[in-house]
This record gives sequence, structure tokens and C-alpha cells, in this order.
Amino acid sequence: MTTRKRPNILWVSFEDTNPFYGCYGDPVARTPNLDRLAAEGCRWTRCFSTAGVCAPARSAVITGMYPTSMGTHHMRTTHRDAAAPELPTPYSAVIPHYAKCFSEYLRAAGYYCTNNIKTDYQFDPPLTAWDALSREAHWRNRPDPQQPFFAVFNLDDTHESGMWPEKCPEPAFDPDAVPVPPVFPDTPKVREALARMYTNIENNDRLLGGLLRQLEEDGLADNTIVFHWSDHGPLPRGKRWPYDSGIHVPMIVRWPGGLEPGGVSDALISTMDLAPTVLSLAGLAVPAHMQGCAFLGPDAAAREYVYATRDRYDTAYDRVRAVRDARYKYIRHYRPDLPYLLWVPFRNRHPIMQELWRLHRAGALNGPQALMFQYPRPVEELYDTETDPWETRNLAGDPVMAQTRQRLSGALDAWMAEVGDLGEIPESEMVRRWYPDGRQPVTAAPVFVPICEAGPGVAPAPQGGRFRGPVQLQLYCATQGASIAWALDGDPPGRWRLYTQPLTLPAGTTHVRARAVRIGYAESAEVAAGFTVTAAENV
Repeated sequence: MTTRKRPNILWVSFEDTNPFYGCYGDPVARTPNLDRLAAEGCRWTRCFSTAGVCAPARSAVITGMYPTSMGTHHMRTTHRDAAAPELPTPYSAVIPHYAKCFSEYLRAAGYYCTNNIKTDYQFDPPLTAWDALSREAHWRNRPDPQQPFFAVFNLDDTHESGMWPEKCPEPAFDPDAVPVPPVFPDTPKVREALARMYTNIENNDRLLGGLLRQLEEDGLADNTIVFHWSDHGPLPRGKRWPYDSGIHVPMIVRWPGGLEPGGVSDALISTMDLAPTVLSLAGLAVPAHMQGCAFLGPDAAAREYVYATRDRYDTAYDRVRAVRDARYKYIRHYRPDLPYLLWVPFRNRHPIMQELWRLHRAGALNGPQALMFQYPRPVEELYDTETDPWETRNLAGDPVMAQTRQRLSGALDAWMAEVGDLGEIPESEMVRRWYPDGRQPVTAAPVFVPICEAGPGVAPAPQGGRFRGPVQLQLYCATQGASIAWALDGDPPGRWRLYTQPLTLPAGTTHVRARAVRIGYAESAEVAAGFTVTAAENV
């Protein structure tokens, strides 16, 4: 790392995708670009998300902290649910003051960071997280073509809603040719939904290929580390659940000169390991508060377990915790009195879910197909994912498996204690702690503090002024954990720089604007001032 130019890093994530890819052995998938990427890099067979649903999982990716550790574990916080107006939403999660979107660390180190365009973090993305956050965000827009970049593209054709008939009326796959998982009934409606899923993966694969071609056109492929991953799975009894069909996701990395082509790793990794991995590859220190574990770069280390959670998702409260090693999965239900299928209107729009309900009403579901309708839930579930990949045979009560169950249960207890599980308290109480008067706290406005011979940083200068050079300008915000964005007159519209250290002001007049934000707080008011720096004899 010390002898090479700092690598560029490209993320291409798919929404709601298990590894139904040719390179992972799927018999019907058409994924030539993903297969090529895997052939030129390495694919991980045991990568798992922290949650089977979008926003909690993505909050872990962007911070390197578990959702339950920072209060981002309830799905859908930033808007009101018309079906359940009594929920304590909307709110923006106020994560610990020391936690940041990890892209800030890259920006501070000189990386140009872009996101096109998905955030969905359970909090409003801070102004300081990205150089560009839009449909137009692209590494090609960086002001200096020699500047290293971290570019994120989220391809959303594969979202579960893409399996609704109106989103994909004519799938490109033959419904009769797709495999039907044993947890679903084999009906035309189920097969059509699965054919749409494969069609949407093929569409995303085509878009991924376009981004890879752009890298090659720009002459950047040899010094760009490409990551492909997904946030969670797409199917009922998968999405919103910690079964492998909910949390088992693809992970493919192409790192020219760093990873042997065609590699396959069975190492256990989590998507929350992405943040420390990227920092490690960029040659940056991994902050101590990050709970993820780098799986590449100088800070790489091995995992013994991955963990996953389920809490309130949309309208439905629940609490489930899970731990998995390379083979066995342990799931604990804190509300075994609840049915598996709580009321989630969005999920009930899924064609496969509608088929499950229809056949359940008719008493026509058999064996694994009926698992989500069993009542009561078991307090514990234990699965051998090697012999039972769809997790249909619960071994928690098997005396032969008692030692494995106890080991995994103990690992789960230790993890919950280590990270501090905010699922212990009601969501409404958690929100009151953040918004004690029912209002979102507001970040304090930045303050300008000139440091020069006449004024050694003792007093702020909110209106600016005239100062004898040399002058450095310190920006200060009284809100603990806040980040400051600043800009100069003449900067492109919408471009905000990340403040990291005092600005050296040149001779003449400089107009500075600044805003501050702490994650979960409302952004500060914008402040602006002009500073005129003169030679000593002109003062």
C-alpha cells in the first residue's frame, strides 16, 4: 500500500438480492458481468447482513456499528405511517456523537466521495458525508482527475417490489424453468414472481457491466478496487427475517494485484465489515468505535460469528436475535407469543406472500410451506445450514445438539452485552431520550475564529474583518459530535468541503460560508463572513 498510488474504490450494490448468480452456481441465472467480476477477483460464500431489511442493514454499512447499538434497528423512522399514526415516527436516529458516516474519514484523507443515490440510513444523510449525492454523482465529476475516489452506485431493479406484476409484466425468464424453494408452494403465481426476480437480477447485471466498462474507458480499472454486495434477501421468510434467505448476500471483490483472480473464500464476513475494510484498503486507521471487522487490507482479521436482528419493521413490533457460525444458525424469539406473520402491508403486496395466504386459508400448505403459519413460535431455533440450507428442521430441542445450542446462545448473550442492545427499551422511550421536548435537536451554528498575531484565537469574529497576515481560520461548533461543512464564494453550487483543520487565508478578501450537522440533529443555520488579509504595513 505504501509503494502504490492510493486505490480508487467502487461499490456497486444491488437491493434485496441473495446470490442467485451463475458464479454462485445458480442453474438458471444469466449474470455474465457478475461472473466475470468474480472470475477476475474473489467471491465470498459466507457473507451475511446484520438485518433482513433495508434501512437497519444500511445504517450498519455506513457506520460500521450494529443497528441495535446505536438505535437504528427499527425499520422506517423518517416518515409517518398512515396505517399506524401512533408510532413514534418520524424521527432521525441520533446515533452516538462519535459515530460518523465512514465516507467522512475518506474525504478527510483526500478522497472524492460520491453516492448515486441510495442512503436509507434511518437518519438524514449529513451534508458532510458526500462530495456529491445525486443521480448525477459519479467519479468522472471529481475536480482533479488524479484525486482518488470512493464511488457508490446502488442498482434498485432487484428490490422486492420488482416482483410485483405491474413492475415486471413480462419476465425474461421462463417461469417453468426456475427452481422453487421448498418453503414456497409450486404454483404459477410463485413461479412468475421468481421469474421476475431473475429478470431483475439480469437487468442489474447489465447496468453493472456498464459501470465496469466506464472504469476501463477511463483507464482506471487497474487501480480501482470493485466491491459488489447486497443489503439483504428479497423473498418472504427471507426479507425481514434472520434466516439465511434474509441475510445471506453476495460479496465479490476485484482488487488488481491484491487478490488472485478466480478466488473463493469461505471466511465468515458481515456487510457491517465493509466500512473498516474500505478504510483498511485506503491505508486509514479504523476508528475504535467501529464494531465491524476488516476482511481485506492490513487490518484484516477473522470472524467466528455473525449476528443479525429483527425489531419493528414498518407497522409490526417484534424482537428476534440471531447468531451464526460457519455452519449453525441460532435464533431467539423474545416474543414467542406473536405469530410469525405480523401485519406488514407492504410485504402483503408480494405475489408469493399472497399465494401463501391463499393456500393457508384453503388448508393446502404442507411441510416447510406452512412454517410461517405455525403457532406459537418456538423460543429458540437451531439449524444446520450445511444439511438444511433453507432452515426447515429446527434442532433446538435435539439433545445431540444441546452443546451447539448452548455455545451459540452464550455467544449471542455476550454480543448483546458487548454492543449494548437498545432493543431492551421501547422505541418511544428511546425517541424521548433523543427528542426530550418532542422536537428534533438543532446543531449549533459554526463560529469563525481567526488566529493571527493580533488575535491568537481568543475571540470569534462572526462578521469577519481585516487582519494582518498570516492568518488561519478555525471553525468551531459547540454541538458535541458535529461535523462542519464549508465553502468559498466561487465554489461550484452545492459543493461543500469537509472541515478538518484551520484554513490558511490568502492575501486579499476571502468570503467563507459554513454549516454544521450532527447525525440525528437538524442542520445548523448557515453562517457567512468575509476576511480581508493584509500585509502589516497596510493595517
